[in-house]
Amino acid sequence: MVAKSKLYVSSVLLTAVLVIGIGGFMIISNESFVDSLYMTVITMSTVGFGTLHELNQTEKLFTVFLIILSIIVYGYSVTALTEYFANRNIFQILKLKKVQQEIQSLKNHTVVCGYGRNGKQAVAKLKEFNQPCIVIEKRKDEIGDLERDGILFIEGDATNDDDLKKLGLDRAKSLITALPSDADNLFVVLSARQFNSDFTIITRASNESSYGKLKFAGATNVIMPDKLGGAHMASLVVTPDLVEFVDRLTIAGDSNANLEEISVNDLPLEFLNKTILDLDLRKRTGCNVIGFKTSDNEYIVNPESSTKLTKNSNLIVLGRPGQIKKLRETL
Repeated sequence: MVAKSKLYVSSVLLTAVLVIGIGGFMIISNESFVDSLYMTVITMSTVGFGTLHELNQTEKLFTVFLIILSIIVYGYSVTALTEYFANRNIFQILKLKKVQQEIQSLKNHTVVCGYGRNGKQAVAKLKEFNQPCIVIEKRKDEIGDLERDGILFIEGDATNDDDLKKLGLDRAKSLITALPSDADNLFVVLSARQFNSDFTIITRASNESSYGKLKFAGATNVIMPDKLGGAHMASLVVTPDLVEFVDRLTIAGDSNANLEEISVNDLPLEFLNKTILDLDLRKRTGCNVIGFKTSDNEYIVNPESSTKLTKNSNLIVLGRPGQIKKLRETL
Protein backbone atom coordinates (compact mmCIF):
# COMPACT_ATOMS: atom_id res chain seq x y z
CA MET A 1 0.00 0.00 0.00
CA VAL A 2 2.90 2.40 0.77
CA ALA A 3 4.46 1.83 -2.65
CA LYS A 4 1.10 2.34 -4.32
CA SER A 5 0.62 5.62 -2.41
CA LYS A 6 4.03 6.85 -3.53
CA LEU A 7 3.15 6.02 -7.11
CA TYR A 8 -0.03 8.07 -6.77
CA VAL A 9 1.89 11.00 -5.23
CA SER A 10 4.46 10.93 -8.05
CA SER A 11 1.63 11.12 -10.64
CA VAL A 12 0.19 14.14 -8.83
CA LEU A 13 3.61 15.82 -8.68
CA LEU A 14 4.28 15.29 -12.38
CA THR A 15 0.89 16.78 -13.19
CA ALA A 16 1.61 19.72 -10.87
CA VAL A 17 4.95 20.43 -12.58
CA LEU A 18 3.22 20.38 -15.96
CA VAL A 19 0.56 22.85 -14.73
CA ILE A 20 3.19 25.13 -13.15
CA GLY A 21 5.20 25.15 -16.37
CA ILE A 22 2.25 25.92 -18.62
CA GLY A 23 0.92 28.61 -16.27
CA GLY A 24 4.36 30.15 -15.81
CA PHE A 25 5.11 30.49 -19.51
CA MET A 26 1.62 31.82 -20.23
CA ILE A 27 2.05 34.53 -17.54
CA ILE A 28 5.76 35.36 -17.87
CA SER A 29 6.14 35.04 -21.66
CA ASN A 30 2.55 35.82 -22.57
CA GLU A 31 2.51 32.67 -24.75
CA SER A 32 -0.54 30.78 -25.98
CA PHE A 33 -1.56 27.52 -24.26
CA VAL A 34 -0.10 25.34 -27.01
CA ASP A 35 3.20 27.25 -27.07
CA SER A 36 3.37 27.13 -23.27
CA LEU A 37 2.70 23.38 -23.32
CA TYR A 38 5.46 22.95 -25.90
CA MET A 39 7.96 24.96 -23.84
CA THR A 40 7.05 23.05 -20.66
CA VAL A 41 7.37 19.61 -22.26
CA ILE A 42 10.75 20.28 -23.89
CA THR A 43 12.00 21.78 -20.62
CA MET A 44 10.78 18.84 -18.46
CA SER A 45 12.02 16.22 -20.91
CA THR A 46 15.32 18.04 -21.61
CA VAL A 47 15.20 16.90 -25.25
CA GLY A 48 17.11 19.96 -26.42
CA PHE A 49 14.73 21.50 -28.95
CA GLY A 50 15.07 25.24 -29.55
CA THR A 51 12.97 27.85 -27.79
CA LEU A 52 10.29 29.85 -29.56
CA HIS A 53 12.16 33.11 -28.99
CA GLU A 54 15.15 34.56 -27.17
CA LEU A 55 14.48 34.22 -23.43
CA ASN A 56 14.82 37.23 -21.14
CA GLN A 57 16.29 37.04 -17.61
CA THR A 58 12.97 36.23 -15.94
CA GLU A 59 12.15 33.49 -18.47
CA LYS A 60 15.63 31.98 -18.08
CA LEU A 61 15.32 31.87 -14.27
CA PHE A 62 11.87 30.27 -14.52
CA THR A 63 13.18 27.70 -16.99
CA VAL A 64 16.07 26.80 -14.64
CA PHE A 65 13.59 26.47 -11.77
CA LEU A 66 11.35 24.23 -13.90
CA ILE A 67 14.28 21.99 -14.89
CA ILE A 68 15.43 21.55 -11.26
CA LEU A 69 11.84 20.87 -10.13
CA SER A 70 11.39 18.31 -12.94
CA ILE A 71 14.61 16.46 -12.02
CA ILE A 72 13.52 16.21 -8.37
CA VAL A 73 10.07 14.92 -9.29
CA TYR A 74 11.56 12.47 -11.85
CA GLY A 75 13.87 11.07 -9.17
CA TYR A 76 10.98 10.58 -6.77
CA SER A 77 8.84 8.98 -9.50
CA VAL A 78 11.56 6.51 -10.53
CA THR A 79 12.04 5.51 -6.89
CA ALA A 80 8.29 5.05 -6.38
CA LEU A 81 7.94 3.06 -9.60
CA THR A 82 10.88 0.78 -8.75
CA GLU A 83 9.56 0.19 -5.23
CA TYR A 84 6.09 -0.60 -6.56
CA PHE A 85 7.30 -3.23 -9.02
CA ALA A 86 9.75 -4.69 -6.50
CA ASN A 87 7.07 -5.08 -3.82
CA ARG A 88 4.24 -6.21 -6.03
CA ASN A 89 6.29 -8.49 -8.30
CA ILE A 90 4.44 -7.72 -11.51
CA PHE A 91 5.40 -11.03 -13.12
CA GLN A 92 3.91 -12.96 -10.22
CA ILE A 93 0.72 -10.94 -10.51
CA LEU A 94 0.43 -11.68 -14.23
CA LYS A 95 1.06 -15.36 -13.54
CA LEU A 96 -1.67 -15.47 -10.89
CA LYS A 97 -4.13 -13.78 -13.25
CA LYS A 98 -3.37 -16.35 -15.93
CA VAL A 99 -3.96 -19.19 -13.44
CA GLN A 100 -7.26 -17.62 -12.35
CA GLN A 101 -8.40 -17.42 -15.97
CA GLU A 102 -7.54 -21.10 -16.50
CA ILE A 103 -9.45 -22.06 -13.35
CA GLN A 104 -12.50 -20.12 -14.54
CA SER A 105 -12.49 -22.15 -17.75
CA LEU A 106 -12.36 -25.50 -15.92
CA LYS A 107 -15.45 -27.70 -15.79
CA ASN A 108 -15.90 -31.31 -14.63
CA HIS A 109 -12.35 -31.19 -13.34
CA THR A 110 -10.69 -32.89 -10.38
CA VAL A 111 -9.24 -30.95 -7.46
CA VAL A 112 -6.20 -32.56 -5.83
CA CYS A 113 -5.28 -31.37 -2.34
CA GLY A 114 -1.61 -31.99 -1.65
CA TYR A 115 1.20 -32.90 -4.05
CA GLY A 116 3.04 -35.43 -1.93
CA ARG A 117 3.61 -39.05 -2.93
CA ASN A 118 -0.08 -39.93 -3.26
CA GLY A 119 -0.96 -36.60 -4.83
CA LYS A 120 1.70 -37.02 -7.52
CA GLN A 121 0.41 -40.50 -8.38
CA ALA A 122 -3.16 -39.23 -8.59
CA VAL A 123 -2.23 -36.33 -10.89
CA ALA A 124 -0.12 -38.60 -13.11
CA LYS A 125 -3.05 -40.98 -13.60
CA LEU A 126 -5.48 -38.13 -14.31
CA LYS A 127 -3.09 -36.70 -16.90
CA GLU A 128 -2.73 -40.14 -18.46
CA PHE A 129 -6.47 -40.11 -19.13
CA ASN A 130 -6.50 -36.44 -20.20
CA GLN A 131 -8.66 -35.51 -17.21
CA PRO A 132 -8.48 -31.80 -16.28
CA CYS A 133 -7.20 -31.22 -12.77
CA ILE A 134 -5.87 -28.53 -10.47
CA VAL A 135 -3.68 -28.93 -7.39
CA ILE A 136 -3.64 -26.85 -4.21
CA GLU A 137 -0.38 -27.00 -2.25
CA LYS A 138 1.34 -24.83 0.38
CA ARG A 139 4.71 -26.59 0.83
CA LYS A 140 7.54 -24.86 -1.06
CA ASP A 141 9.30 -28.07 -2.15
CA GLU A 142 6.14 -29.51 -3.69
CA ILE A 143 5.35 -26.17 -5.35
CA GLY A 144 8.73 -26.40 -7.07
CA ASP A 145 7.78 -29.88 -8.31
CA LEU A 146 4.46 -28.58 -9.62
CA GLU A 147 6.19 -25.82 -11.59
CA ARG A 148 8.71 -28.31 -12.97
CA ASP A 149 5.97 -30.77 -14.00
CA GLY A 150 3.85 -28.05 -15.62
CA ILE A 151 0.79 -28.80 -13.48
CA LEU A 152 -1.98 -26.22 -13.00
CA PHE A 153 -1.95 -25.25 -9.32
CA ILE A 154 -2.54 -22.54 -6.78
CA GLU A 155 -0.37 -21.91 -3.76
CA GLY A 156 -2.62 -22.12 -0.74
CA ASP A 157 -3.91 -24.08 2.23
CA ALA A 158 -6.58 -26.67 1.42
CA THR A 159 -7.92 -26.36 4.98
CA ASN A 160 -8.67 -22.67 4.36
CA ASP A 161 -12.15 -22.05 2.96
CA ASP A 162 -11.01 -18.90 1.14
CA ASP A 163 -8.39 -20.91 -0.77
CA LEU A 164 -10.87 -23.68 -1.55
CA LYS A 165 -13.23 -21.13 -3.11
CA LYS A 166 -10.59 -20.38 -5.76
CA LEU A 167 -10.68 -23.95 -7.12
CA GLY A 168 -14.11 -23.90 -8.78
CA LEU A 169 -15.47 -26.69 -6.57
CA ASP A 170 -19.03 -25.96 -7.67
CA ARG A 171 -18.05 -26.95 -11.22
CA ALA A 172 -15.75 -29.85 -10.26
CA LYS A 173 -16.44 -33.52 -10.90
CA SER A 174 -14.38 -34.85 -8.02
CA LEU A 175 -11.92 -34.02 -5.27
CA ILE A 176 -8.94 -36.01 -4.04
CA THR A 177 -7.49 -35.00 -0.71
CA ALA A 178 -4.10 -36.59 -0.05
CA LEU A 179 -2.82 -34.48 2.84
CA PRO A 180 -0.47 -36.13 5.37
CA SER A 181 -2.78 -35.46 8.33
CA ASP A 182 -6.10 -37.29 8.79
CA ALA A 183 -7.43 -34.25 10.68
CA ASP A 184 -6.63 -31.99 7.71
CA ASN A 185 -8.26 -34.43 5.29
CA LEU A 186 -11.35 -34.54 7.51
CA PHE A 187 -11.56 -30.74 7.51
CA VAL A 188 -11.18 -30.59 3.71
CA VAL A 189 -13.93 -33.20 3.22
CA LEU A 190 -16.31 -31.24 5.47
CA SER A 191 -15.56 -27.93 3.77
CA ALA A 192 -15.61 -29.27 0.20
CA ARG A 193 -18.95 -30.98 0.71
CA GLN A 194 -20.46 -27.59 1.55
CA PHE A 195 -19.35 -26.22 -1.83
CA ASN A 196 -20.61 -29.21 -3.81
CA SER A 197 -23.03 -31.77 -2.43
CA ASP A 198 -22.94 -34.06 -5.46
CA PHE A 199 -19.36 -34.55 -6.57
CA THR A 200 -17.10 -37.48 -5.65
CA ILE A 201 -14.69 -37.01 -2.75
CA ILE A 202 -11.82 -39.45 -2.35
CA THR A 203 -9.55 -39.13 0.66
CA ARG A 204 -6.61 -40.98 2.17
CA ALA A 205 -6.39 -42.03 5.80
CA SER A 206 -3.54 -43.28 7.96
CA ASN A 207 -5.51 -44.59 10.94
CA GLU A 208 -8.42 -46.99 10.89
CA SER A 209 -10.18 -44.85 13.49
CA SER A 210 -10.39 -42.05 10.89
CA TYR A 211 -12.24 -44.18 8.34
CA GLY A 212 -15.70 -43.84 9.87
CA LYS A 213 -15.25 -40.13 10.60
CA LEU A 214 -14.25 -39.38 7.01
CA LYS A 215 -17.19 -41.36 5.62
CA PHE A 216 -19.56 -39.58 8.01
CA ALA A 217 -18.10 -36.21 6.96
CA GLY A 218 -19.07 -36.90 3.35
CA ALA A 219 -16.19 -38.80 1.73
CA THR A 220 -17.29 -41.09 -1.10
CA ASN A 221 -14.25 -43.35 -0.76
CA VAL A 222 -11.57 -43.61 1.92
CA ILE A 223 -8.24 -45.13 0.89
CA MET A 224 -5.72 -46.42 3.43
CA PRO A 225 -2.40 -46.79 1.54
CA ASP A 226 -0.54 -48.48 4.40
CA LYS A 227 -3.25 -51.08 4.87
CA LEU A 228 -3.47 -51.75 1.14
CA GLY A 229 0.30 -52.08 0.90
CA GLY A 230 0.51 -54.57 3.77
CA ALA A 231 -2.40 -56.64 2.45
CA HIS A 232 -0.84 -56.70 -1.00
CA MET A 233 2.50 -57.95 0.33
CA ALA A 234 0.77 -60.69 2.33
CA SER A 235 -1.22 -61.72 -0.75
CA LEU A 236 2.03 -62.16 -2.68
CA VAL A 237 2.96 -64.82 -0.13
CA VAL A 238 -0.41 -66.58 0.00
CA THR A 239 -1.49 -66.40 -3.66
CA PRO A 240 1.48 -65.07 -5.66
CA ASP A 241 0.30 -66.16 -9.14
CA LEU A 242 -3.19 -64.76 -8.64
CA VAL A 243 -1.85 -61.41 -7.40
CA GLU A 244 0.62 -61.16 -10.27
CA PHE A 245 -2.17 -61.86 -12.75
CA VAL A 246 -4.40 -59.19 -11.18
CA ASP A 247 -1.48 -56.74 -11.21
CA ARG A 248 -1.27 -57.21 -14.95
CA LEU A 249 -4.84 -55.97 -15.32
CA THR A 250 -4.48 -52.23 -15.79
CA ILE A 251 -6.77 -49.45 -16.91
CA ALA A 252 -4.13 -47.95 -19.20
CA GLY A 253 -0.75 -48.58 -20.74
CA ASP A 254 0.84 -51.37 -22.76
CA SER A 255 -0.11 -54.24 -20.47
CA ASN A 256 -1.31 -57.50 -22.00
CA ALA A 257 -4.73 -56.98 -20.44
CA ASN A 258 -6.57 -53.72 -19.91
CA LEU A 259 -9.79 -52.85 -18.14
CA GLU A 260 -12.27 -50.33 -19.48
CA GLU A 261 -15.39 -48.80 -17.95
CA ILE A 262 -18.27 -48.05 -20.30
CA SER A 263 -21.26 -45.94 -19.34
CA VAL A 264 -24.49 -47.27 -20.80
CA ASN A 265 -25.54 -43.63 -21.28
CA ASP A 266 -22.68 -43.26 -23.79
CA LEU A 267 -23.77 -46.23 -25.90
CA PRO A 268 -25.91 -45.74 -29.01
CA LEU A 269 -29.58 -45.34 -28.04
CA GLU A 270 -30.46 -48.60 -29.80
CA PHE A 271 -28.79 -50.56 -26.99
CA LEU A 272 -30.65 -48.87 -24.12
CA ASN A 273 -32.75 -51.44 -22.19
CA LYS A 274 -31.29 -54.22 -24.35
CA THR A 275 -29.17 -57.00 -22.86
CA ILE A 276 -25.44 -57.68 -22.70
CA LEU A 277 -26.09 -60.45 -25.22
CA ASP A 278 -27.57 -57.93 -27.67
CA LEU A 279 -24.45 -55.77 -27.30
CA ASP A 280 -22.33 -58.75 -28.39
CA LEU A 281 -18.99 -57.17 -27.46
CA ARG A 282 -17.09 -60.43 -27.83
CA LYS A 283 -17.96 -60.68 -31.51
CA ARG A 284 -17.68 -56.95 -32.24
CA THR A 285 -14.40 -56.19 -30.46
CA GLY A 286 -13.04 -59.33 -28.79
CA CYS A 287 -13.59 -57.84 -25.31
CA ASN A 288 -15.45 -59.55 -22.48
CA VAL A 289 -17.87 -58.04 -19.97
CA ILE A 290 -16.60 -59.06 -16.52
CA GLY A 291 -18.59 -56.67 -14.34
CA PHE A 292 -21.73 -54.58 -14.22
CA LYS A 293 -22.62 -51.64 -11.99
CA THR A 294 -26.33 -50.97 -11.65
CA SER A 295 -27.90 -47.52 -11.40
CA ASP A 296 -28.23 -48.23 -7.64
CA ASN A 297 -24.41 -48.61 -7.38
CA GLU A 298 -24.62 -52.36 -6.93
CA TYR A 299 -21.73 -54.32 -8.45
CA ILE A 300 -22.30 -57.62 -10.23
CA VAL A 301 -19.25 -59.75 -11.02
CA ASN A 302 -19.42 -61.82 -14.21
CA PRO A 303 -22.98 -60.72 -15.04
CA GLU A 304 -25.42 -62.90 -16.96
CA SER A 305 -25.82 -62.26 -20.67
CA SER A 306 -29.48 -61.47 -20.01
CA THR A 307 -28.56 -58.47 -17.81
CA LYS A 308 -30.38 -55.37 -19.07
CA LEU A 309 -28.42 -52.25 -20.04
CA THR A 310 -30.39 -49.73 -18.02
CA LYS A 311 -29.79 -45.98 -17.87
CA ASN A 312 -27.02 -44.76 -15.51
CA SER A 313 -25.45 -48.22 -15.31
CA ASN A 314 -21.87 -49.15 -16.28
CA LEU A 315 -20.07 -52.06 -17.87
CA ILE A 316 -16.60 -53.27 -16.80
CA VAL A 317 -14.85 -54.72 -19.84
CA LEU A 318 -11.64 -56.76 -20.11
CA GLY A 319 -9.52 -56.98 -23.25
CA ARG A 320 -6.08 -56.62 -24.79
CA PRO A 321 -4.91 -53.11 -25.77
CA GLY A 322 -5.85 -53.64 -29.41
CA GLN A 323 -9.29 -54.91 -28.45
CA ILE A 324 -9.87 -52.00 -26.09
CA LYS A 325 -8.87 -49.61 -28.89
CA LYS A 326 -11.36 -51.29 -31.24
CA LEU A 327 -13.99 -51.05 -28.50
CA ARG A 328 -13.50 -47.29 -28.25
CA GLU A 329 -13.64 -46.89 -32.01
CA THR A 330 -16.77 -49.02 -32.32
CA LEU A 331 -18.83 -47.70 -29.39
